[in-house]
Amino acid sequence: MSADAPAFGIYVHWPFCVAKCPYCDFNSHVRASIDEEGWRAALLADLAGQAPRARGREVTSIFFGGGTPSLMAPATVGAVLDRIAATWTLAPDVEVTLEANPASAEVARFRDLRAAGVARVSIGVQSLDDAALRILGRAHGAAEARRAIDAAASTFVRHSFDLIYARPGQDMAAWRAELAAALALAGDHLSLYQLTFEPGTRFEQLRQRGDIVPLDPDVAGAMYEETQDILAAHGLPAYEVSNHARPGQGSRHNLGYWRYEDYLGLGPGAHGRLTVDGARRATRGERAPESWMARVARQGDGLVEDVVVAPADAAREALVMGLRLAEGVDPARFARCTGIALDDALDPRGLARAIEGGFVARMAGGGIAATRAGLQVLDAVLAEVAR
Repeated sequence: MSADAPAFGIYVHWPFCVAKCPYCDFNSHVRASIDEEGWRAALLADLAGQAPRARGREVTSIFFGGGTPSLMAPATVGAVLDRIAATWTLAPDVEVTLEANPASAEVARFRDLRAAGVARVSIGVQSLDDAALRILGRAHGAAEARRAIDAAASTFVRHSFDLIYARPGQDMAAWRAELAAALALAGDHLSLYQLTFEPGTRFEQLRQRGDIVPLDPDVAGAMYEETQDILAAHGLPAYEVSNHARPGQGSRHNLGYWRYEDYLGLGPGAHGRLTVDGARRATRGERAPESWMARVARQGDGLVEDVVVAPADAAREALVMGLRLAEGVDPARFARCTGIALDDALDPRGLARAIEGGFVARMAGGGIAATRAGLQVLDAVLAEVAR
């Protein structure tokens, strides 16, 4: 995607999961029963209520995230996609992605989800080791995960799966073996996340009590370095901190986030960033599922926030996102999305120090990118280079 070709994505949040994983801080909830027809109607109403903020746009990507959107009825997915197609123009190569779990009951829906319009699936495998899956609170086993990956490869146009590494007690040899197994199954995309202990999660509570000990940061850093080398050698270089793909096979929707392009957020807790009448606006939906449904019924959409983002704040957000990418921050796109020239958003002395220290590099055309060393300390890099 060139800098002068704006993207526009639509994110649809399905907040429900079968169980809450102990490491997860996403807006996900467990419910004994779900009113599928009620949720379908509410999502369509939220879409209709927010659509005027993005009139005349061409949709380049649609992403169903969660939660566990593979728990959605394919008819609900199809209804949302049909309404999007009726509301906006779809790009000829529009990317439609849905996140899925490897559970057999959800994999059984793959063909119906493909028929509904999903072309790309991202599977939350998290590990190919049964003991690790139990620690991570996952309901599936390694064999079930392998079957899900095979089913995705034979059903969808594109597929990917996630793994979590740098787990407590994991060593380099075990991670190398797991990576080798993953590469034997992988298509054109892999997402590899280091385990983090987020506030409010079960894992963070266990860490505070001393019942679980995070992996030594130096070991985790070495795992990161080795991961980059192994994946690059197999033709899947990192195009973002945690995401690897063959050239041209990155997640178009997520690239829109990292490039600070516009997107509409539908569903509970979903965020959006939209350019309306030349101003960058931030939107956010009500977080709690039942409260979100009530708000949609009351006001016609689920939003609790719709505010203008000050240019300086937009510039900082664009730096936060863009420095995650191997391609770095493109100056033309940065100016188009924020209204500020890239160099005006940078502290020249801090940038010089970051370049001197080997954490940032100047790109052809005047952009900047974090080096491999910089990608491991992004928060510090941002504090150094941003005004």
